[in-house]
Amino acid sequence: MIVCIAEKPSVARDIAHVLGANAQREGYLEGNGYQVTWTYGHLCTLKEPNDYQEMWKHWTLGSLPMIPTRFGIKLIEQDHIKKQFAIVEKLFQQADEIVNCGDAGQEGELIQRWVMQKASAKCPVKRLWISSLTEEAIREGFASLKDQKEYEPLYLAGLSRAIGDWLLGMNATRLYTIKYGDNRNRKGGAGVLSIGRVQTPTLAIIVNRQKEIDNFNPEPYWVLSTIYRDTLFTSTKGKYTSKEEGEAAFEEIKDKEFEITKVTKKDGKELPPQLFDLTTLQVECNKKFSFTAEQTLSIIQGLYEKKVTTYPRVDTQYLTDDIYKKCPQTLNGVFQVKFGGVAPYAELIRAIGGKPLRKSKKVFDNSKVTDHHAIIPTGVVPAGLTDMERKVYDLVARRFIAVFYPDCKFSTTNVEGKAGEVQFKTSGKEILEPGFRVCFEKAKETQENTDDEDKKKDDAEEKLLPTFVVGEKGTHTPTLTEKQTTPPPYYTEATLLRAMETAGKFVDNEELRAAMKENGIGRPSSRASIIETLFKRNYIRRERKRIVATPMGIQLIDLIHEELLKSPELTGIWEKKLRDIEHKTYDAGTFINELKQQITDIVNQVLADNSFRKIL
Repeated sequence: MIVCIAEKPSVARDIAHVLGANAQREGYLEGNGYQVTWTYGHLCTLKEPNDYQEMWKHWTLGSLPMIPTRFGIKLIEQDHIKKQFAIVEKLFQQADEIVNCGDAGQEGELIQRWVMQKASAKCPVKRLWISSLTEEAIREGFASLKDQKEYEPLYLAGLSRAIGDWLLGMNATRLYTIKYGDNRNRKGGAGVLSIGRVQTPTLAIIVNRQKEIDNFNPEPYWVLSTIYRDTLFTSTKGKYTSKEEGEAAFEEIKDKEFEITKVTKKDGKELPPQLFDLTTLQVECNKKFSFTAEQTLSIIQGLYEKKVTTYPRVDTQYLTDDIYKKCPQTLNGVFQVKFGGVAPYAELIRAIGGKPLRKSKKVFDNSKVTDHHAIIPTGVVPAGLTDMERKVYDLVARRFIAVFYPDCKFSTTNVEGKAGEVQFKTSGKEILEPGFRVCFEKAKETQENTDDEDKKKDDAEEKLLPTFVVGEKGTHTPTLTEKQTTPPPYYTEATLLRAMETAGKFVDNEELRAAMKENGIGRPSSRASIIETLFKRNYIRRERKRIVATPMGIQLIDLIHEELLKSPELTGIWEKKLRDIEHKTYDAGTFINELKQQITDIVNQVLADNSFRKIL
C-alpha cells in the first residue's frame, strides 16, 4: 500500500480524488492501492527547554545559555493532533511506500519529515513537487515523483532555521526578561521581553524610522513658480532657503514677460510590470486595498487551494521556459472568467489571440527559478469567490495577461522658459500607444484605496501639455510659496515588507531590489506573521495605514546593546546562509555551531553588564 500524506485535509481530498482513493476512513481516504492522509500543518515541534533538563524549566540566569547536545522533536500537546498522529503512525508502519505531499517548500518539507521521524517510518519515501492543485498538475506530479533524498538540503535548511530560531529566541528572551524586565509580571506573560531572530531586527527598522520622525526639525524653504498658458512652471533653482532670496527673485520677474526658451520631446517605452512573487503581491494589496500582509497571504493561499492560482509562497517573479507552451491554455481559462455576469478579461485576451504570444526574458528565465515560479492563474475558472478573493485574483490575472502585451510607448515633453534672468521648467507625458496599460485601465477606475502620493505621482507623469513654441512670450502669474522640509514617511506594511526584503535598505528600483534579495530578512512566507507578532506583542501599532512603534517597542530596542540581535544586515547574512544550505553550498552543522557560539557570547556579554538598565 502506498501512503500519501498532505499538509491539510482539503489538499488530501484533491489528491485522493485524482488517485481514485475515494473510500472515506477515519483520518484518511483509501482506494486504488493508495491511502491518503494528512497533518494539520505542524503535528510536531522542537522540544521545550524543560524536556532536555529539569533546571531549564525555571527562568534563571544560571541556566543560560541553554544549548542542547542534540535537538529532539515531540508531538504538539493537542488532542486532535495526537489522534491524527496515531492514525498516521499506524498507516506508516504498514506502508510499502510513502509519498510526501507536503507543501512544496522548506516548511512543508520540515513538517512531513518530522512526522515520519516521530512515527519511525522505515519504508522508501518519494516526494510530490507541484506548483498548483489542478488535476493536471497532480497527475503530472505523480508521474514524475522523485526520491526524497533529492530534497535533503531543503530539509536541512528548514531544520537549521528552526534550531536557529529556538537557540536565539529561547535564550535571548529569557536572558533579557530576567536581566532587564519587570519580573513581577512575567508569570502572566505581560513582562516577557520577546526577542526573535527576525522579529527584533524588523522592530529595529521600525524604531529607527520612528526616531528619525520624532527627532526631525522642519526647516522652512520657499518655492518660486508661475502659471503660463494654464501650465505650472517651477524655478530650476529649486528651493530658496531664505524668504528674502525668494522675494528678490519674485520681484525680478513679476512685471516681466514669460518666454519659452527650449522645447524637447523624447520618445520612450515602458515594459509590462513583472509577475507577482508573494512580497510584491502583499505590497500591491496593501497599497491598493489596505490589506495586511497576513490577509493577503491567507487570501492567495485560499485561491491556491481552490486551484485558481499557483503556489503562493514564492520569491521569484519569473516563469520557466516549459510554462510558455501552457500559457495559451491558461489564458483560455482566464478568458472564460465571469464576475457578476461580466467577463472582465475576455476583450483583453481576444486582442492578443490568433498569433504567437510574446516571450520576454523579463518573464521567462530558467536561471531565475529554483523551486517554484511566479504566482499566475492556473486557468481553472474561479467560482464563489469572496470580494477580497476576487480583488486579489484580479491583480494576478491582469499581471499575467499584461506580460504578453506590447510595451507602452510614450513621449516626454520638457519645456524650459524664463522671466527676466530666472529659469523655469515643466514636463509632461503623452501616451502614444498604451500597450500593456490597457490591461489595468478598468481596474484603476475601481481601486478605492490607492495612496494619495501614488495618485499624485501618476497624475504628474500623465500631465499633457499644450503646444509651446520656442520664442513665444506672454503674461504669467508668479507665486512664492513657503513650505517646510518633511520627515521620512512612516512605514506602511507595503514599505516595511520592502525594507525586510532588502535588509532595511528601502529601494524603489525593482531590478536592484531583486539583486539585493539575497540579503533580505525572513522568508516571503514568514514576513506577514512576523509583523503580526510585533502587533500582538504591543511593540508596534497601526494608525490607519501607518505602522508606529510603541513606547514599549522603542524601549526594547534601546535596551538591546548587542548589535547581532537587532541588525537587519547581519540577519540578512543568516538568511543567505540558510539559502546556501538549501543549495548545498554551505554546511548546516557549521551554521548551527556558529549560532551556538554567538548565543554563548551574547549571554556572557549581558551577564557581565553592571548597568542598571531596566524596561519600564
